[in-house]
Amino acid sequence: MNSNLTDTVAAIQMVSTHDLQSNLDEAARLLAEASEEGASVAVLPENFAVLATSKMRPCGLQEASDEPVIRRFLANQARTHGLWIVGGSLPLASRPDGSMVDERVRATCLVFDDQGHEVSRYDKIHLFDAMVEDAHGQYRESDTFEPGDAVMTVQTPAGLLGLAICYDLRFPELFRALRDKGAEWVCLPSAFTWQTGDAHWHALIRARAIENQVWVVAPGQGGQNSERRRTYGHSLVCDPWGKVVAELPEGPGIVTAALDRNHLSNVRSRMPVWEHRRLTGK
Repeated sequence: MNSNLTDTVAAIQMVSTHDLQSNLDEAARLLAEASEEGASVAVLPENFAVLATSKMRPCGLQEASDEPVIRRFLANQARTHGLWIVGGSLPLASRPDGSMVDERVRATCLVFDDQGHEVSRYDKIHLFDAMVEDAHGQYRESDTFEPGDAVMTVQTPAGLLGLAICYDLRFPELFRALRDKGAEWVCLPSAFTWQTGDAHWHALIRARAIENQVWVVAPGQGGQNSERRRTYGHSLVCDPWGKVVAELPEGPGIVTAALDRNHLSNVRSRMPVWEHRRLTGK
C-alpha cells in the first residue's frame, strides 16, 4: 500500500475540570503521547481547556485579544511535536470576519498545522438546549454561545477533514454537506452527557459514518468533570463501513487508528450511494 494513503490519527479523551492551567497541562501530556504513538493529526475534545460556563465570556475575550492563552498553547504544541492539532472547542468572542460577539461567545474549533499555523476555523452550528435527567438537569448553550453558520473542511495529512462539534452529531444534513464538500473523514470533539451518550453515542456515530461513507474520529470528555457533571467518554474511531476500530470507555487517554484511504475508496466504489441519491434537494 502507498504509505501516503494511510495516516494515524489520535482521538484524545480528557476529564477537564474548571482549572484552565490544569487542563492545558493534561492536554500537553496527551498530545505528547499522541505524537509518540506516531499520530500525524491529534483531535482534542470539546471544552478541553475551559469547562465552566461562567468562564466562557472572559476567556473568549482573552482568546480574541492579541494575547490569547489557549490559541498560543495549541500553536506551540503543534510546533513542538510537528503535529497537526484539531483544537476541540474553545470560547472565542470574535466571529470569523473579526467582528465581536455581544455578551456571548462562539464555540470554536481551530485547526493548526504542524508548523503551528492556524489553518481553519469552525464555529459550532447546533447548540445543546435540552433537559437531561442528570444532576445538571437543564442545558442551555444558546445562553452562552452564538451559533455559527459555515460548513467547513480542511486538507490534513490524513485526508480532507470535515469539522463538527458534539450536538452537531444529531443533524445529518451537516454531515451530508461535509461529504458534498469532499470530506474523507469527520471529527467530532464532544462532551456528551452520560445519559445521552449511553443512549445514542454509538448509534449516531455509526449512522453518520455509514450513510456518508466517511471515517469518524470522535474524542470526548469522559468522566466526572465536576460535582454535577458526568460525561460519557467512549472516544472512538469509526470506519466508513460503520465498524468501531478503536475506543476508550472512560478516563483520560488516547486512541489511535490509521485512516486507510484505500479502504475508504473501496467502500465508496463497491456501494456508490452518493451516485444513487435521488432526494438531494437540488
